[in-house]
Amino acid sequence: MHTPIEKELDELKQKLLTMASHTETSVKEAVAALVNRDDALVLKVKVNDDVLDRFEVEVDELAVYLLAKAPLATDLRSVLVAMKISQNLERIGDEANKIAKRARDLNREAPLKTSLDFAKMAETAGQMLKGALDAFVNRNSAAARAVIERDAEVNALNKQARLEMEQLMMASPENVRRALNVMIAVKCLERIGDHATNIAEEVVYLCEANDIRHGGK
Repeated sequence: MHTPIEKELDELKQKLLTMASHTETSVKEAVAALVNRDDALVLKVKVNDDVLDRFEVEVDELAVYLLAKAPLATDLRSVLVAMKISQNLERIGDEANKIAKRARDLNREAPLKTSLDFAKMAETAGQMLKGALDAFVNRNSAAARAVIERDAEVNALNKQARLEMEQLMMASPENVRRALNVMIAVKCLERIGDHATNIAEEVVYLCEANDIRHGGK
């Protein structure tokens, strides 16, 4: 038999996982909107962003209700982590919406000739997000730490892309607007990787009661 607070904690977790599913969909659709030059997906990402905003409010409201019950230390960590993960998921949704907006603008012009593999970068960021969420579901701190280690990979890809876009802008004024849009989209992917890292750090805290943010081990 589950106690009332266990049932409510499970409800909080399920709401968070539903939110996570919407977030992953937003990222995939935003990337597809840019890679496939698909304006229809831009609108879908915007609608999903509004859904994620509502989910964050609902998760926070339920979490505050549970905190008022003065839960045990382990349950308290679960509630606090859920709030932190929800915040990061909402921000990932914001980044996906920004990518979709850049896609909308880029779709109005001829494709920019570049060797940049945006889909590959998106795949890396997406894998980090999925890995962090799977680590949360399975309460696997080792898997969460593996996600954290990949953050440098996304940062390096962003740096490489930025250098290429800067070269294109210097080569011709006609490239400037499109290159800037691409740079913004790539930066959004880096931030999605950052938020996935944040989620993974929260999973480590949940599993180990160990705060590894800001250089902690």
